[in-house]
Amino acid sequence: MSRTSALCCFIILSAFGFVNGSTNNHEIGFYELKKGDISLNLTNWGASIVSLHLPDQKGKLADVVLGYDSLEEYKTDSSYIGAIVGRVANRIGGAQFTLNGTHYKLVANEGKNMLHGGSRGFSDVVWKVKRHKCDGQAPHIVFTYHSVDGEQGFPGDLVVTVSYTLIGNNQLSVIMKARALNKPTPVNLAQHAYWNLGGHNSGDILANEVHIFGSHITSVDSHLIPTGKIAPVKGTPYDFLEPHIIGSKIKDLPSGYDINYVLDGVPGHEMKRAAMVHEKKSGRVLELFTNAPGLQFYTGNFLKDVKGKGGYVYQQHGALCLETQAFPDSVNHPNFPSTIVSPGKTYRHYMLFKFSTKPSSP
Repeated sequence: MSRTSALCCFIILSAFGFVNGSTNNHEIGFYELKKGDISLNLTNWGASIVSLHLPDQKGKLADVVLGYDSLEEYKTDSSYIGAIVGRVANRIGGAQFTLNGTHYKLVANEGKNMLHGGSRGFSDVVWKVKRHKCDGQAPHIVFTYHSVDGEQGFPGDLVVTVSYTLIGNNQLSVIMKARALNKPTPVNLAQHAYWNLGGHNSGDILANEVHIFGSHITSVDSHLIPTGKIAPVKGTPYDFLEPHIIGSKIKDLPSGYDINYVLDGVPGHEMKRAAMVHEKKSGRVLELFTNAPGLQFYTGNFLKDVKGKGGYVYQQHGALCLETQAFPDSVNHPNFPSTIVSPGKTYRHYMLFKFSTKPSSP
């Protein structure tokens, strides 16, 4: 680690971490990126976002992501707060799939299903810090992790990198890449930050105005496993094709939003707008762009009595998640875009967050 990086790191902790499929002594730290009015703090436990400070319309700074004060709280977290999730984000029905004639049984951690990579997915491992520059024109940090063949039941060795970079005027770039070394394997990484643009300790997000650029969803069963059907959102509570207040529609759903949107636009590597969020009291606006085909919109339905930063207790709907991704359970639905990465090929997943403000309505 460079001297500059060391100065920008709050604290380095020597701790037991899950590294390359086994438990080893490994350094775990907290790191800072700073550019203009924006400052981003991260940890290599789960390659996680810890805090993000942004100005409101009056220039007042607030931390707009949920998180914890200590490493121990991250290690016992069950909500994936701020983390990179994988090898396959979201759910795999029955925790199993068949690839090239071979049946793979995975580690189930949500009933009979797998969620976010299993009982010890990428959110619960120590990532290596490959590069770190805390300030300048493009402050950045690059995390890397080697997932071994058979980890949580997945085939093949996989080398993963995630980079966070502050660019332009209050913009955050997140780039996730993965290379399969010796076997084809499913890959679907996601960034699981919990956003509350009013401030992480400002209460619920039901008054936020949301605009989602997806005219269809992947329908799910009672266990949130896709049925294989792709359904239009028009005329349903899932319709955010025009900006709407979350609370105006959430009452029509049993517990809140937790659904994958099929994003409009050209599939493939083209960046497209995925979502916008406006928190009217602060005036803060989040715009999200991605090359991923899907977006999981989640309204913190399962948050309950979670003690967060500064002792603030997070409750249901205390934040929202915007997880760009491949479609859930793609390995079991041939009509969904494939998530299989073969040796010699590289998985690439881009996210760009643009933060701004606009005056509150009278």
